[in-house]
Parts: sequence; C-alpha cells; structure tokens
Amino acid sequence: MDADAVAKAFVEHYYRTFDTNRPALVSLYQDGSMLTFEGQQFLGPAAIAGKLSSLPFAQCHHDINTVDCQPSGPSGGMLVFVSGSLRTGPEDHPLKFSQMFQLLQGGGNFYVQNDMFRLNYG
Repeated sequence: MDADAVAKAFVEHYYRTFDTNRPALVSLYQDGSMLTFEGQQFLGPAAIAGKLSSLPFAQCHHDINTVDCQPSGPSGGMLVFVSGSLRTGPEDHPLKFSQMFQLLQGGGNFYVQNDMFRLNYG
C-alpha cells in the first residue's frame, strides 16, 4: 500500500464530496468516529452529519495546498494532515483551514476514526 497515494485519493474524494454532496460524507464515519470542529466535538455518524449539514453556507469550494500523511498504529491506519483554503461563495474571500484525519481500516476499506478541523485566522 502506497500511503501517500491512499491519502491523496482520500483527500480528493472527501473534499469533492463535501463540495458537491455533503450529506454523503456520513458513509466515511463509523459509530466510534469523532469530529472536532472549531473546538466542538461530535461523536458518531449522525452527529457528524448533523454538524456538517448545519454549516451556514449552501455552497463551498476547497482548494488544497498540502497533504501530509504518516502510518498510524499496527493495523495499517494513517494520519492525514491537510491545509488549504475554502470559499463559501463566488464573492467571498478564501478562508485558510487545516484538517487532520485518522483513517483506520475496516472491512477492506478506510474510514475516518478522528477528524479535526480549524480555520486559520491571522
């Protein structure tokens, strides 16, 4: 398994789905998955999907600047760190963000165990 290739494929899939069909992201999470979004924690797919669908913008476009990954744990997991910018409308200024995912293997596929998101101000 080429960890960099898996991480880049995951990142492309995640942000494409976020930008075009946000409710479909729920399939990437399992019961024990946790999202920390700007300091607020959400546990499980329903709570995570609820948070993502409640964000105060209908459209979004992510531009990814960097993707870094490392192996994580003995069962083939990985940490993926992403930095980039996002726009919530054509007139809006881009907002810089960072996001970290811990991906674990289950059923032959990867799922998101942990997801941490922060806007980068300043």
